[in-house]
Amino acid sequence: MRKLILVGMLASLPVVASAAPEFFTLDPTHTYPHFAISHLGFSTMDGRFDQTSGKVMIDRENKTGSVEVKIAAVSVSTGFQKRDDHLRSADFLNVTEFPDITYKSTKVALKDKEATVEGTLTMMGVSKPVTLKVSAINCGENPMSKKHTCGFRAEGKIKRSDFGIKYGLPAVGDDMELWFEAEGLRD
Repeated sequence: MRKLILVGMLASLPVVASAAPEFFTLDPTHTYPHFAISHLGFSTMDGRFDQTSGKVMIDRENKTGSVEVKIAAVSVSTGFQKRDDHLRSADFLNVTEFPDITYKSTKVALKDKEATVEGTLTMMGVSKPVTLKVSAINCGENPMSKKHTCGFRAEGKIKRSDFGIKYGLPAVGDDMELWFEAEGLRD
């Protein structure tokens, strides 16, 4: 009888599910790092990188995660070939010597569908801390592929001169706004 009562009491306790961390591989066909910079004070020049890979881990239970991203510097695209070739040169990204731009998180603070990601950005062989604000994390089954997918929107700012990119200063802006639109497929 006591066993029956004990089993009944245990069965009435709420069940707490232990959520395991989720791992995602960035989908290179739906991941686009964007940037914007002042052009001679007259307008804002926008661009993006077309080749990105990486991994994201989300641990909802512990409200943390991790991010690792690799961007092919040669894939810079502004819609104008001559400018893109100049951006690939030693004046700017020097893609021959520094083919990759990387970002690796050091701390992730997850809150609902938002996060703050502190990490290290390495560009032109220079590594600097950069904080990204993630304003959207949307996860679910992709209605087309039927795969569990998470989409992310992150924003940040850097000074290009901090990474040794000083060509055209101050006429071409130093402050760069960054946006990362990304989708990851659960591993």
